[in-house]
Amino acid sequence: MDRSKRIVRTSIVGIVVNLILVAFKAVVGLVTNSIAVILDAVNNLSDAMSSIITIVGTKLAGKRPDKKHPYGYGRIEYLTSVIIAVIVLLAGVTSLRESAGKVFHPDETAYNTVSLVIIAAAVVAKFFTGRYVKKVGEEIKSGSLIASGSDAFFDSILSFATLVAAAANLIWGWQLEGVLGVVISVIIIKAGVEMLMETLDGIIGLRADTELTDGVKEIVNAFPGVRGAYDLTLHNYGPSEIIGSVHIEVADAMTAREIHYLTRCIAAKVYAELGVILTVGIYAANDSSPVLSEIKGTAEALADESPEILQMHGFYGDEQTKTVMFDLIVDFSADASAVRDAVAAKLKAKYPDYRFDIVLDSDYSD
Repeated sequence: MDRSKRIVRTSIVGIVVNLILVAFKAVVGLVTNSIAVILDAVNNLSDAMSSIITIVGTKLAGKRPDKKHPYGYGRIEYLTSVIIAVIVLLAGVTSLRESAGKVFHPDETAYNTVSLVIIAAAVVAKFFTGRYVKKVGEEIKSGSLIASGSDAFFDSILSFATLVAAAANLIWGWQLEGVLGVVISVIIIKAGVEMLMETLDGIIGLRADTELTDGVKEIVNAFPGVRGAYDLTLHNYGPSEIIGSVHIEVADAMTAREIHYLTRCIAAKVYAELGVILTVGIYAANDSSPVLSEIKGTAEALADESPEILQMHGFYGDEQTKTVMFDLIVDFSADASAVRDAVAAKLKAKYPDYRFDIVLDSDYSD
């Protein structure tokens, strides 16, 4: 079963379970006059709406690329997660407003054994539904399913708290629904804010997953003739559409035919094993010149001495024009330009006849 079908099927399971819980909890809440149970039913209804939105978002995200959107519509899934987070926030704010008044002016409730059994069954159903939805979401990297599953799992804990309050009312006559409603509301709001911030981080752009970047580099470096993989960048256009680029260092004696074949093989294997569409660029290692080899060693030593420099790569020198080029990756916390200028000044002092063209790279991946 492909990814979109699994998301739809899992969401349908969530919708069915939540609607059943809405019906039972609404009846129990109205019969017992419990604001906490009624708010719990409203929360289940918002969960069902979230699952419907997930299905719609998945269908839209699966549209084929077109001239206006050549990378497809996969990022619609992020918008889906934003909408779900907003729904959770609104549910929390509404619940908080309704519950606050009940703290000082509680309604009389009338729980019985049947209502407690129904609430207990709801706790169990929500617990296992949440585990199932979240597990599927993690398997297929669906942020919407992970959020829905986490929310459902969390709801089971809140429903358990409602069960405790109902038992306390039945046994000792305590009226805890208003206080419990406030607690539930605050926790829902907190969960909504966290979901929203996590999704916005994804839209802004996060560092690529370490496991994925390590996997790409491992495949690339395993090819004969590749001396190193650098400048790896990965951009996602939805959870299942990742496009990137990487530079590999090879001997400068390789022919265009050999380089063409090598880069095609690398791109094909990365896509086959990891599903990443990769463009491969080239760094030529001209280490046959004693002078340039000495300069390279000096530059590497300077890079090793500076804690702000994370990596040096892409070294290439031209003895005819007396030009040396290489890249530096400098830690985000440092003044990259100052670090580069310091390295260039030291090299220039030792090799005054050469011009040093140092390019600053960003630390996109580990």
